[in-house]
Amino acid sequence: MGRKDLQKKSYFHDAGRFADLINGLLCAGEQVVAASDLTELDSRTGQFDVRAYDGSGNDGGKKGGVLKDRRRDLVRRAAFGVNFMVVGLENQEETDYLMPLRCMSYDTAEYERQAAQTGKEVRNGSGNGVTKAEFLSGFMKSSRLSPCVTVVLYYGEGWDGATSLHEILDFRGIPPKLQSKVNDYKIYLCEVRKFGNTEVFQTDVKQVFDCLRYADEPDKLYELMKSDPSYREMEADTYDVIAEYTGTTELMKVKTYSGKEGKVDMCRAITELIERGRREGIEQGIERGIEQGIERGIRGMVETVCELGGTKEDAVRRLIDKMQLSGDEAGRYVGQYWA
Repeated sequence: MGRKDLQKKSYFHDAGRFADLINGLLCAGEQVVAASDLTELDSRTGQFDVRAYDGSGNDGGKKGGVLKDRRRDLVRRAAFGVNFMVVGLENQEETDYLMPLRCMSYDTAEYERQAAQTGKEVRNGSGNGVTKAEFLSGFMKSSRLSPCVTVVLYYGEGWDGATSLHEILDFRGIPPKLQSKVNDYKIYLCEVRKFGNTEVFQTDVKQVFDCLRYADEPDKLYELMKSDPSYREMEADTYDVIAEYTGTTELMKVKTYSGKEGKVDMCRAITELIERGRREGIEQGIERGIEQGIERGIRGMVETVCELGGTKEDAVRRLIDKMQLSGDEAGRYVGQYWA
């Protein structure tokens, strides 16, 4: 598991940020879920046969095939009184062209998990008015499953994959009337770098989204930082995520803590980077100026020897003597500037 993957999982493991994602992305900023309403669930959603995915047919010598766990990145149960909703989170840096199928399998596995639990309860209470059909189904007529949704956060430049199951199905030659009978499955995709209305967030998720959105527009990003006091007292893990995902690894070298314990001043760090860049630019400019001055002096010396009737050999000897050049360097300059 890569460092970035670990950082994303760790960052959104915080209940306040996860609740903020739900409210901001799914509820348009309305404060529907609080951090205290969330309960962590096992990210494992079930098992699948590896042979079905790699096409090898090799079961590793184990009867029944090779089973591998499926895992979401993060999953939480959000309570609403006596009811709840399951919200999964998938972090993506690259486009996954099977994402509709992947999300559908996650959600289906969650519903199967709930149904299995309901089945135990129904069969254990078979003597309390449970009908034969309910017993065989493991599900009462009045039973209900809790809704489930998976949010896909994409951190790349542009998602070019499917956002629904129909987009990855081959309907060629299938009559439209039959196509319409095939159930579709849509994913909820959020392209972080294109997400504009970050005002829907109330935690530092806003700063992360803004920094990724303006990663290629440093002037706008700097102006944003200067106008938002949150950047002067930022959580260290938020700073690290921003530095990593904007590709600004230099930020880690100038990480500056503010007056409050554990807080980082990103605005000051950016200012230091700009100042460092300015100083380096001045130093490079001076070096280039010196080089250009030397170049002009060499050219003038060669042209003067030529105008006074000297030979190329005279010019070479003069450059070696006055400019401390090697014979090869002096010969090259004379060949370049001799009229």
